Amino acid sequence: MSDRAALLKGIRVWLVCFVVCLVLSGATAFPLVHELRWTEGALRALSVPEHLPALAAWISRVREGLDTADADYPFLLYGTDWLAFAHLVIAVAFYGPYRDPVRNVWVVEFGVIACAGIIPLALVCGPVRGIPFWWSLIDMAFGVFGIVPLYLVREKIKRLEALGAPTVPPAAVPAR
Repeated sequence: MSDRAALLKGIRVWLVCFVVCLVLSGATAFPLVHELRWTEGALRALSVPEHLPALAAWISRVREGLDTADADYPFLLYGTDWLAFAHLVIAVAFYGPYRDPVRNVWVVEFGVIACAGIIPLALVCGPVRGIPFWWSLIDMAFGVFGIVPLYLVREKIKRLEALGAPTVPPAAVPAR
């Protein structure tokens, strides 16, 4: 396998992993009410409240809030539907670097910036919304873990670019 082919394969594998995680993260925002009920039940079955009472209390509080919103103000959950949709739309954008990494490296760089932006968002909005700091750390971890594959992809794209030839042959120009 040539260096070019190996780099392209590595780029595509990392991008697919990133997109799968992005889609899963987004898709889980649709059924929040049911997920929290399931999560609370699973935590109780695993005796988590005895070992991590703060986590169990937080999950219960969030589940109660979602139950109330679902019963009395279901339109509030429309915001999480848009959150899910945004994840899916952003995932589609990564088709560009999958197809032609050098030409679309900007999408990867945008993803790095977005992942980095999670940290100030969590640090500012978390306290404003009454989110426990340890939960904000979990949110920030998504940004940190998202940057890792994107950084690796960017480095591979820069090496691919240094090899010189295009990754995708240019389209044929129609004759006049």
